[in-house]
Amino acid sequence: MASEDITKLAESLAKTKVGGGQLSFKGQSLKLNTAEDAEEVIKQIEEFDGLEALRLEGNTVGVEAAKVIAKALEKKSELKRCHWSDMFTGRLRSEIPPALISLGDALITAGAQLVELDLSDNAFGPDGVRGFEALLKSPTCYTLQELKLNNCGMGIGGGKILAAALKECHRKSSAQGKPLALKIFVAGRNRLENDGATALAEAFGIIGTLEEVHMPQNGINHPGITALAQAFAINPLLKVINLNDNTFTEKGALAMAETLKALRQIEVINFGDCLVRSKGAVAIADAVKEGLHKLKELNLSFCEIKRDAALTVAEAIEDKAELEKLDLNGNCLGEEGCEQLQEILEGFNMAAVLGSLSDDEGEEEEDEEEEEDEDEEEEEEEEQQQLKEREQGEQESLTPKKIIDSQDSTPVPSPPVDVTTFLAFPSPEKLLRLGPKCSVLIAQQTDTSDVEKVVTTLLRISSVFKDEAPVKTAVHETTDALMRKAFTSATFNSDAFITSLLIHMGLLKSEEKIKAVPSLYGILMTLNHMVQQDYFPKSLAPVLSAFVTKPNRALDSCSFARHMLLQTLHQL
Repeated sequence: MASEDITKLAESLAKTKVGGGQLSFKGQSLKLNTAEDAEEVIKQIEEFDGLEALRLEGNTVGVEAAKVIAKALEKKSELKRCHWSDMFTGRLRSEIPPALISLGDALITAGAQLVELDLSDNAFGPDGVRGFEALLKSPTCYTLQELKLNNCGMGIGGGKILAAALKECHRKSSAQGKPLALKIFVAGRNRLENDGATALAEAFGIIGTLEEVHMPQNGINHPGITALAQAFAINPLLKVINLNDNTFTEKGALAMAETLKALRQIEVINFGDCLVRSKGAVAIADAVKEGLHKLKELNLSFCEIKRDAALTVAEAIEDKAELEKLDLNGNCLGEEGCEQLQEILEGFNMAAVLGSLSDDEGEEEEDEEEEEDEDEEEEEEEEQQQLKEREQGEQESLTPKKIIDSQDSTPVPSPPVDVTTFLAFPSPEKLLRLGPKCSVLIAQQTDTSDVEKVVTTLLRISSVFKDEAPVKTAVHETTDALMRKAFTSATFNSDAFITSLLIHMGLLKSEEKIKAVPSLYGILMTLNHMVQQDYFPKSLAPVLSAFVTKPNRALDSCSFARHMLLQTLHQL
């Protein structure tokens, strides 16, 4: 390390806040790569008697630096709070797990008993969860009350690993007579989806002591929402439920409404942008009306709620003396409906609690759109259910059974899947069932002289992306076959392709009305692979980078995938 760098580090450390058992290096942008880089940090840790909280947010810690910092922590048995969010900026994903393992092992060796662990805003993905899995299962976390893992890109796989670790921690701590009593759980922006949410719901049901759950922007649909609702019902101390920007639909909303009837301590309900729709809103209103006397905030914004249902919600809060905020913005009330809503609240002397209605979508004249959306959802759900049932049947057919009252025990073969079927209703299972030649088949059947067809096919393929190895490999191989064919064709217009892709992603406006894809996670992760391949024109990288860098709500909900792509583009 150069002398000027050491001087700069020393000056930065001089600003370190010390007090109340806390040592903070927060936001100092320290680049700790080697043991030498970390010398001053280690010195501060070693000399701090009675260290109870260590803040490392806003710095970047490499594997070697983490090892020596860990060594210093081995003697800090009084450490209770680890504020370690955003401390791996610019690191490769492969660097993060070993760094976390070193730090976690040090805490275990020290015999620390953590109360709070915050690893938010570290893009470690599913593998990163393995980095602190042992820590979660150890006696160090038997006392854990707050676990914060916001925006870590855990995915379904990471969610399942985390859930298993929490259950194991509860089992072991219960055997010691002091069961894990987790109070606050934060895991927004992690693409947990239904399977990850369901796994965590099982853990929540076992723990039973939660007071706050924050899981916004996770791509959870009604099966996952229903599982969470059932788990919340057996966590009677719940005060805050934040599931913003997931997809309840009526089924999920009804399940959550039933749970709310059983909870008595609820103070904050954030179901904004959750598509609860009118029937769901009425069910939630009934739950609010029946109880929830401690309610302070109710957010049902951007949920496609119509006028009558919104008025029902307003009427339900009449006796909620502690209510501070009601958010019904972005729904379908219309000008008259907004006025009626305000009149109702004025009648209760509660007009001040109503949030802005500036983004109201206006009253819809017909119910056809909602009915069509519900029909489409039901068809997709039925198809997914049938697919799952077929898969279960296939798995069961692998296990020998005694067939009663039947002469023919031959398993019924699953219906064949062809390229057309996959592209019409994409799913990971269908892609895998196309077999090892799926990449060749899809490339052969796509007219690469038609830019729109290439973009549409690419989006269909990427929509099924998962972090699980077989699916990820199939998506990558199929994408490579398609895009190699397209980009090497003399008639293919690369500029038109990137323009069309950005429009379909909702990152570029078009004169034509084109519906953007519902989630950018799959295409961002697929692009992260694509841009590294030899067939991808490097001239398109700056264009892609410029649009992915711009502020965008859809991109914000996929911050992990966005970060990965931007990091890769920067390295090209």
